[in-house]
Amino acid sequence: MNNRIRAREVRLIDENGTQVGIVPLREALAMAEERGYDLVEVAPNAVPPVCRLLDYGKFRYEQSKKEREARRNQKQSELKQIRLMPKTDDHDVAVKANQARRFLLAGDKVKFNLRFRGREMAHPEIGRKMLDEIAEQLSDIAVIEQKPLMEGRVLSMLLAPTAKVLKAAQQAQKAAAQRQAAANDQSAQAPAAPVATPANEEEDLVDEDEIDEDDDLIDEDEDYDDDEDEDYDDEQERRRRR
Repeated sequence: MNNRIRAREVRLIDENGTQVGIVPLREALAMAEERGYDLVEVAPNAVPPVCRLLDYGKFRYEQSKKEREARRNQKQSELKQIRLMPKTDDHDVAVKANQARRFLLAGDKVKFNLRFRGREMAHPEIGRKMLDEIAEQLSDIAVIEQKPLMEGRVLSMLLAPTAKVLKAAQQAQKAAAQRQAAANDQSAQAPAAPVATPANEEEDLVDEDEIDEDDDLIDEDEDYDDDEDEDYDDEQERRRRR
């Protein structure tokens, strides 16, 4: 980069990706300094070497950002464990193998633990044969990372997905993450629901006015009823006096 380039002349590409042509190194450095860019050697083995004008700090930042994103989307392998016994029948072994196949296709490692009890320890070859058959059934998508190994009373075997299967699982996970991110962006950009406003506000106001008028009428009627009661009392008093 810049003064560390040792070639006398370079094939120059400007900041827009346009090929300028073969120019002397000094001229290329002067052009980079004039435009505020770095002169970066992108193909050192070419004759002459290919150099490009770019903001090296920004370029490194974008590269590290892409690497972090790739690591975040990368499938993190988990270790799944499946238990077996020497007396496990063929049907159950097939079920266990299918379960392991699902784990392997998802990019996970699978460890088979075959436990011996009592006199079963006298025939470890039965367990080894069982694990070998399982490994044979899964050989199209898995490799044996750890051969059957006796640990106390447990015979263990570790299978790992092949590179092709692991890559496919990572791509599937990345695509799912991208779909989820796109769905989140769409939901964030969706217009907010309109705020409900009270309907017929004018009618509500009219109703309030009518209620006030009715209250006034009721008050007048009550006053009128009071006058009638007084007249009735006076008439009763006159009758008693007579």
